[in-house]
Amino acid sequence: MGIAKEPAEIWFLTGSQSLYGEKVLEQVAEQSREVCRTVAGGLPDGPRVVWKPVLTTADAIRRTLLDATSDDAVVGVIAWMHTFSPAKAWIAGLSALGKPLLHLHTQANRSLPWSELDMDFMNLNQAAHGDREFGYVQSRLGVARKTVVGFAGDAAVRDRIGTWARAATGWQAARSLRLARFGDNMRDVAVTEGDKVGAQATLGVSVNAYGVNALVESVDEVADVNVNKLVDEYEDRFDVAPELRRGGERHESLRYGARIELGLRQFLEDGGFGAFTTNFEDLGGLKQLPGLAVQNLMADGYGFGGEGDWKTAALLRILKVVAGDQPGGTSFMEDYTYHFGPGEPKILGAHMLEVCPSIARDRPALEIHPLSIGDREDPVRLVFTAAPGPGIVVGLADLGGRLRLTANEIDLVDPDEPLPRLPVARAVWKPRPDLATSAECWLLAGGPHHTVLSTAVGREALADFAEMAGIELALIDATTEHRSFADHLRWNNAYHRLAQRL
Repeated sequence: MGIAKEPAEIWFLTGSQSLYGEKVLEQVAEQSREVCRTVAGGLPDGPRVVWKPVLTTADAIRRTLLDATSDDAVVGVIAWMHTFSPAKAWIAGLSALGKPLLHLHTQANRSLPWSELDMDFMNLNQAAHGDREFGYVQSRLGVARKTVVGFAGDAAVRDRIGTWARAATGWQAARSLRLARFGDNMRDVAVTEGDKVGAQATLGVSVNAYGVNALVESVDEVADVNVNKLVDEYEDRFDVAPELRRGGERHESLRYGARIELGLRQFLEDGGFGAFTTNFEDLGGLKQLPGLAVQNLMADGYGFGGEGDWKTAALLRILKVVAGDQPGGTSFMEDYTYHFGPGEPKILGAHMLEVCPSIARDRPALEIHPLSIGDREDPVRLVFTAAPGPGIVVGLADLGGRLRLTANEIDLVDPDEPLPRLPVARAVWKPRPDLATSAECWLLAGGPHHTVLSTAVGREALADFAEMAGIELALIDATTEHRSFADHLRWNNAYHRLAQRL
């Protein structure tokens, strides 16, 4: 189960000109196909890389980039100037391009044939010349792009192209993302508010409100036979508490948790939704706050935000797409409480129930415990601890007229001691560079308390996505210092105010 992947393509474009004659252009095309195959080989699980005929005229360039923009399957374009392509020919096309652009500054040969070097070779292999012309016109036009330099077969180059391709796929998903919001946001909370129309204009995300009883109707329609089947799956996948198993005194609670999952999944599938929110203050006829259902839907790729937090729900779905098949997991998260010492300070992250099992260290336990808020029956939930390793936490905030991504690189660690009395999924991490600096900078940036935690998405993918979306990324990492970070935010504020007026 999960959200089906849409067909995705990246077009590989090569620039040249007719000055060199047909024989040279044939060689350009042959070498371009080989570079394209090399690039495609670095994206075995990513978008299909499609080679396009060598471009030598302004009309052909404009038409190709218009076609890429209008084709819903195309998530981005890679451009390489094999020879010298006069950049005025690219002005109309670049001005019309509405898809992410990667400028690949490479060449067909890794090494120079020193002893055989002649002017024929020089004229054919002059990307060092042609790409600089192309870079100039991109800068002159203010074209947002990623530039990758190096031999296309090198692992580092292929990794960077792959990162950009995943970010481009996430951006494409954002442009058509539909989000179901059951109820409103938690009362009197500021950061979960925001401009939904502005967010749709910027990201493409459509936020749609539903009364929670519309979900209740879907839950009530679930057939018992389907509940039985899903409960069987739970027992195969999780360590189910004895009282929740068949014959156990709380088995009906597990069955209702399964009913919520099936009803919620059907509602989302019927509406074409890729993300959703719930709110413990608005549960209507639901007997439990959805916990297990939300966790399993997140594991299948859906975005989620608690307490009506639609921005985090959208961000989670986008980063799930960006993560793709990379190792690690991506989850809804909240900085819950601190450990200031003894030892190195740490953050314990959790939520009431809704943490994605994709980040779990071990097989999750399926348990039932009281919940002191929500005024409903005890909810079922998965309990686990996140796996150790490097990761990142990211929050999306509406600053009034624009969006800001705040991100902090972290190192997930094991808890200092067992947590036998904490009946929720959790993660413990050491923020970089340290807790005090990261928290001060996060607060200064106005970062939200709801975040997305990922061990599958890194800083470069975030930066690529922010560039594509035209939004700010404020990154807190091992080198961050409070004063310079504050200056960085001031410069960003000035830039974005000017950019909005332009």
